[in-house]
Amino acid sequence: MNFENNHDDRADEPRDECGVFGVWAPGEDVSKLTYFGLFALQHRGQEGAGIAVGDEDNVVVFKDTGLVSQVFDESVLEALQGDVAIGHTRYSTAGGNSWENVQPMFRTAPNGTDIALAHNGNLVNYLELQTEAIERKLIPADGVNGQGSSSDTAVVSALLADELTEGRTLFDAARELLPRVKGAFCFMVTDGHTLYAARDPHGVRPLSLGRLDGGWVVASETCALDIVGASFVRDIEPGELVAIDESGVHSERFAETTKAHCVFEHVYVARPDSVIDGQTVNSSRIEIGRRLARVNPVEGDLVMPVPESGTPAAIGYAEESGIPYKQGLMKNAYVGRTFIQPSDTLRQLGLRLKLNPVREVIEGKKLVVVDDSIVRGNTQRKLIRMLREAGAAEVHVRIASPPVKWPCFYGIDFASPGELIANHGRTDSDEAISESIRTMIGADSLAFVPIDDMIAATNQNEDNLCAACFTGRYPLGLPDGNPNADLVRRIQKGAEA
Repeated sequence: MNFENNHDDRADEPRDECGVFGVWAPGEDVSKLTYFGLFALQHRGQEGAGIAVGDEDNVVVFKDTGLVSQVFDESVLEALQGDVAIGHTRYSTAGGNSWENVQPMFRTAPNGTDIALAHNGNLVNYLELQTEAIERKLIPADGVNGQGSSSDTAVVSALLADELTEGRTLFDAARELLPRVKGAFCFMVTDGHTLYAARDPHGVRPLSLGRLDGGWVVASETCALDIVGASFVRDIEPGELVAIDESGVHSERFAETTKAHCVFEHVYVARPDSVIDGQTVNSSRIEIGRRLARVNPVEGDLVMPVPESGTPAAIGYAEESGIPYKQGLMKNAYVGRTFIQPSDTLRQLGLRLKLNPVREVIEGKKLVVVDDSIVRGNTQRKLIRMLREAGAAEVHVRIASPPVKWPCFYGIDFASPGELIANHGRTDSDEAISESIRTMIGADSLAFVPIDDMIAATNQNEDNLCAACFTGRYPLGLPDGNPNADLVRRIQKGAEA
């Protein structure tokens, strides 16, 4: 495969895009419940956060760029009073990282109803919907942020609000709009009275329903239900639209379904304590590590993870191989997105701001280092150099997913095709790809878990999963007007020729 290399300064790991949370609980402190729910989902997005609260008459939205703890404080949450709330924590996909694109989005419908909407995912027919919104004069021709584009969430919000005419409910409006929305999406919507949730017909991103003593909760992951004391009821089904109010939970299917649940949720995105499709994420990752040890064994003195995402797979690898498991890297739990930029001198420290080797554990040892994935390879290259400087005798790297060869267009922000290290070898041979990457990152050996073993570890039917980032097979199609998608089309067309 011949990819162009369009380097930028994004972090050297997949970014998880967004988390959504909604609660209907009259008499409860819904803003604080949402705040804690977003805390549990912080790993899914760290560029911005927002909460919308409704009290039947009005919907109030408070949002800003930054972490959940940076955006909200006690006084803000005290001011957000109502019976229903939705929340969102995000990374930018369609639309840049500016205040205007932080969610939830707010619109007032033609019938005077306020609505707020939050979205996890990416739409493949975004340009088609944007054109419709512009033609209907719902957004300006240059987009809501004045820079020639608008977020897909802003477009959907505008179209949904415009469907809410006199005599129609928000459920009616959603029933009309959702069949025309294509791609990966989990929507959370409120009009101040009712909590609405919808999941795309492929169910790419997870969405779960939970029960409180005095109400209901819907969240991207079950860990957020646990945090607020809600009991898991069931997953929101692909193609399902749900409305929650004083009469209970009302559900309706808005489209035929063909499952394509994201396998990378099991590998990296979701928290280990979440449950997806009946399977605990932690157990999937441990099983991946066991399978990785069986198919790619190596002699070593200790197995160590790259924390935190590599930890469950490293435990599984150690259990299966019989090699002792030890923590050879210490992670600074307080390093996240920061508004304080390091000087050039401090920037050279790079990875050490997040991870630091424990010399007494690794010095003179043959290390088996387990990580969840390799994207651009920069982190692994620096990490291996750091471990050797700390005295490691050998560094053998084992990866709990196959090589990432293709971008994701359904809600995870990988690097562009040319930046993916698996494509630098200009070959389709898995063995040659592994050897090329091993050389580039400076490991003594490198091996990836085979895709069949990864899928088997999730206990899911292969036909119900999306593994496009590993295979290049995109079950929802490719978006229009996206340079990376256009590049993928050219590559795949060339491969077929």
